[in-house]
Amino acid sequence: MIGSVRGTVLERSATGEAVVEVGGVGYRVLVPLGALPGLGPGQPAFLFTHLHVRDDAMVLYGFPTRDERDTFEVLIGATGVGPKLALAILSVHSPGGLRRALLDDDLDALTLVPGVGRRTAQRLLVELKARLDVPELEPSDAGAGASSARGEVREALAGLGYGPDEVRGVLAQLPDDGAVEDLLRDALRLLAVSRA
Repeated sequence: MIGSVRGTVLERSATGEAVVEVGGVGYRVLVPLGALPGLGPGQPAFLFTHLHVRDDAMVLYGFPTRDERDTFEVLIGATGVGPKLALAILSVHSPGGLRRALLDDDLDALTLVPGVGRRTAQRLLVELKARLDVPELEPSDAGAGASSARGEVREALAGLGYGPDEVRGVLAQLPDDGAVEDLLRDALRLLAVSRA
């Protein structure tokens, strides 16, 4: 198993493939689209890797951080998620962003990934919460207030006609905890400023 590669980038493509030369051997590595800017031709590179072996091919996937690689490996263990979809998910969401979407039950965030519809997003939401160690919060849990408050703010903003991108953007700016009324007031204030 190849755990990492360190070498010089020979080339990269806009589709997410880079060739990294290590000791005179060029390794073709598929990377999340967010990793491409850091892989300029002629530049040194270090990637954590996952070698995916199939009957007809061996494909090397590379990631700038260990967390991304570990998240990729968790994703491909989920039902119906192959390496291509896992890479697409990590091209849209960082590991932290993915955990936040799961914690907030944000189906819209998951459907931003090409090839993920609402039904697939619902299945992923349930399965990935357990696999990525996202805590299941019950109403009696002390920390549940933060998650449910953010969920209520999300629903309220959607009910007021704000789009998923606007809602996601403003929720990212809010504190992790607080009363629903306070979070909603802050969210509306931020949205008013952004639309002005």
